[in-house]
Parts: sequence; C-alpha cells; structure tokens
Amino acid sequence: MLVGIMGGTFDPIHTGHLIAAERARVGAGLDEVWLMPANVPPHKPNAPKATTGQRWEMVCRAAEGNPLFRPIDVEINKGGVSYSIDTIELLCEQYPGVEFAYIIGADMVEYLPKWFRIDDIVKQIRFIGLGRPGYQLNLDALPEHIRARVTLVTMPLVDISSTMIREERKAGGSVRYLVPEAVHQYMEANGLYES
Repeated sequence: MLVGIMGGTFDPIHTGHLIAAERARVGAGLDEVWLMPANVPPHKPNAPKATTGQRWEMVCRAAEGNPLFRPIDVEINKGGVSYSIDTIELLCEQYPGVEFAYIIGADMVEYLPKWFRIDDIVKQIRFIGLGRPGYQLNLDALPEHIRARVTLVTMPLVDISSTMIREERKAGGSVRYLVPEAVHQYMEANGLYES
C-alpha cells in the first residue's frame, strides 16, 4: 500500500489542502492520503491559534466523506517539536509494509537537501512535489539520491491560506466554501479565530 502523508499545522485545514491531497493521490497513484496535524512545527515561529484538540477535530471533519482520506494523530500523540525523520521512523515502525510518500509544495522540494537527516529520510520514504502554475522547479539541481525519490504532480492555483482564513474570521467576514462545511460549522460553533 502506498500512502501519501500530508502534514501541516492545519490552523485551520481548508479546501486548498484537500485539493492538494486529492491531486497528489491521483497524480502519484496513492492508495490513501493521511492528514497529519503537526504538534509543534519546527519551521513556524508562532504557535497555532487553535488548540491541538480543535485542529485535530477540524482535520477529522475535513476527512469525512472521503474514505481515501484518513486523519492520523501520530505527531500530536508524540508531543514536542515535529521533525520529519522522527515521524517517519515512527510511522514505518507502526505500519510495516506500508510505503510512505510525503506530500509537499514544489517550493519545499528545493529545500530537501537542507532537511534534518535528509539522507536517512530518502532511504525510507518518497516525496510528492505539488507544482503550481508558473512555478519552475529545477529537479536537476537536487542531488541524484534525492531527485530519484521525488515525483512531481501538477496542482491548480488555489490561493487560499490558513492565515487568510484566520484574518477573514477575525474581521467578521465569511469563510464559507474556503473550508469544508463541517469545518465551517465547527469554527462557527466554537467561535474560532474571531476577534
């Protein structure tokens, strides 16, 4: 079984995330996509605005209705800062026989050589890079052992971000259809991101 892992702060998860997950699933022939909220992402200096429990609940609601999307709380349960190598080793231990691929943006593909313990990571998993219209990624610039583990998939331009959604909610605007309806209802019921 080939499983795509889409990690993120998901503060909140939005339709752009789900479109990216589906494009990766179809484009790379994945059996499933697992949506994995980060506990404490190492590259984000600001703490999430929603609690870990609220972000988890929104991911669960977003995955409803698609049997090929599965929420996974491995990083939340692990606690601490979420480094990819630790998560990968944990996943490979917990799910023997599953082949994993990290779903990342094409811009992140260029930074793979700088990832902590990347040489160990590429021995264990593959990467699916989501290319945006107008973004030119030079795979040849990557070392061969990394380049061989990257599959590129095209992604339509979806200009939605969690930051934009939080700002819109804070300003009292509508985010309906920017997030799945079940997530929208949860944010409304819990007053998430309001001023």
